[in-house]
Amino acid sequence: MSGSADKTFYLETFGCQMNAHDSEKVVGTLLQQGYRQVPSVEEAGLVLYNTCSIRDKAEQKVFNRLADYKKYRTQGKQFGVLGCVAQQEGEKIFERAPYVSLVCGSASYRNLPQMLVQLETGGQRVTGLDDRATDKCFETEYTARTNPHRGYITIIEGCDKFCAYCVVPYTRGKERSRTSSSVLEEARQLVDLGYTEIQLLGQNVNSYRDPDGKKSFAELLVAVASVAGIRRVRFTTSHPRDFGRDIVDVIDSVPALCDHVHLPVQSGSSRVLDAMQRLYTRDEYLERIGWIQAARRDISLTSDLIVGFPGETEREFEETLSLMDVVGYDSVFTFKYSPRPNTPALRLEDAIPDAEKARRLAILNDKQKQIGARRNRRHVGQVLEVMVEGKNPARGQWIGRTSQIKVMNFTVPAGVELTTGSYVQVRVTGSFPNSLVGEMAGV
Repeated sequence: MSGSADKTFYLETFGCQMNAHDSEKVVGTLLQQGYRQVPSVEEAGLVLYNTCSIRDKAEQKVFNRLADYKKYRTQGKQFGVLGCVAQQEGEKIFERAPYVSLVCGSASYRNLPQMLVQLETGGQRVTGLDDRATDKCFETEYTARTNPHRGYITIIEGCDKFCAYCVVPYTRGKERSRTSSSVLEEARQLVDLGYTEIQLLGQNVNSYRDPDGKKSFAELLVAVASVAGIRRVRFTTSHPRDFGRDIVDVIDSVPALCDHVHLPVQSGSSRVLDAMQRLYTRDEYLERIGWIQAARRDISLTSDLIVGFPGETEREFEETLSLMDVVGYDSVFTFKYSPRPNTPALRLEDAIPDAEKARRLAILNDKQKQIGARRNRRHVGQVLEVMVEGKNPARGQWIGRTSQIKVMNFTVPAGVELTTGSYVQVRVTGSFPNSLVGEMAGV
């Protein structure tokens, strides 16, 4: 690949919001280096996959995708694997997929410009694989913002929690936070770009520790919400161990902080939580839920749940079901346990059959459907502020989200056209387990 005319790239992203935002930064870096993004593999000289290793068989899916495109090798294309699978598998990727030229973990993206030069000068096995000891964050002024409604800011990278089932501490390195001043500067830049909603990101976002010692996480929330032009501030994902009452206090006192908390619990059994190395008990988790439920604002709660962790008994699974009743989540992300490379849980016998995991998952999902339907019914008759995200012409509805991050499908009077990113008042006329329906109010 030589000459600026040939410097085209295609990037496909798998996984979480952190990965999606990492891709925005990778794209920005490539554009700054003179590359041009194209919409298909066929048009690209450099094909990149930003990978996620959270889900079962994630590595196999990456290798399958690479195999699909092996046919393009004769066309002189170069292939690169980025992200968590790249960090996890390392140089083994070159052995399994010899046509790959670049392997780069997420902690090494800051070195992409140098790695691109190596590729352009004929490098065949270019690697960026930092170990857990790295202190570096991937900050770049060249972020290519692809979400037109919500601006993402990573405030902390990596993880120090070492949950028994999770590969993230091994693929994203240790926890390292950005200075509050750099976060606030990026927030101001987002406002200049026209964003009014910002989401702060981190594997454990509330584990944030300002290197300059100026602000706690709660104080940073207030500071970001105070930037002129910002109307909404979200944050994800919180870890219960580091979730303090001060976070609830600032949500209560600062209207621009969205009334939504994502607080993953994973299990309702203290015994299973201990085996998972989650660092809290059921009662300690419920104490935090109590703070949230005692707030003056109606704060929506979402969570992550795993079924079938090694050794989970039927009684312990029922403890998770009972926790769902006690908390009343607005929505949950649910998973069957699957062994991940390098994790402590590999030492445990995964003796629960997949069919039993599937049965438990189905029961859990059915319960949440009922809870979500009940939780959403309480909004019927309310008038809620909605940020407009798009339109569904086939159904004659606009689509947006409330401050509680709930999806709202709504109608507007004939002849009224809205702009994405704008805010409107919507009267809720109906509800489903995972969404609300309504009509534009005040017209």
